[in-house]
Amino acid sequence: MFHFLERNPFLFTVVLFITVAFAGIIEILPDFAKQARPIVGKKPYTVLQIAGRQVYIHDSCNACHSQLIRPFKSETDRYGHYSVSGEYAYDRPFLWGSKRTGPDLHRVGNYRTTDWHENHMWEPTSVVPGSIMPSYKHMFTNLADIDTAYAEAFTVKKVFNVPYDKAGMPKLGSLSDAKAEALVEAKKIAANMKNKNVKDAVANGKIPQIVALIAYLNSLK
Repeated sequence: MFHFLERNPFLFTVVLFITVAFAGIIEILPDFAKQARPIVGKKPYTVLQIAGRQVYIHDSCNACHSQLIRPFKSETDRYGHYSVSGEYAYDRPFLWGSKRTGPDLHRVGNYRTTDWHENHMWEPTSVVPGSIMPSYKHMFTNLADIDTAYAEAFTVKKVFNVPYDKAGMPKLGSLSDAKAEALVEAKKIAANMKNKNVKDAVANGKIPQIVALIAYLNSLK
């Protein structure tokens, strides 16, 4: 049979193509599918984290900061382990970015604290001398939009089967339940902040944008 194929180049090419294609289907495609699944331990964003992510997008933080660590030593030495596709399973839209005016933030939750973010957003040069980043003091008075964040969570749960309410995953429930959960999470963050107005607002059941943003940044690990 092999001699027959060797004497028929066209048929040999067809058989070779089919063999390689079959091997690809068996070996390559399942791995692609595996990589597209959430990594072990990956959880959807809480409603408060989604509200913070919406603030992050609204104020164009993603215009200056990427969330994609490339597999190069210069990147991993500075930012940590390179990014893998399964980490973005619940991101809509992706915030990979194509430019870094500021550092990559994909693992910022591993090395920055709530206190650091508070100081940085109030006055960037107080923690990063020479920083060209503007201050975002309006986030300390503007309130996070929990209703819209809940609507996004509810939508991705129904449309994309994001596993809210499953064992070990964030709870969603009703809008009132989500607001209560967001406030509980906000109080934990505000407890580590110094700004009295923010603390008072959270104590009175309100959630400033800065608290939601910090919740989101702390989740990036």
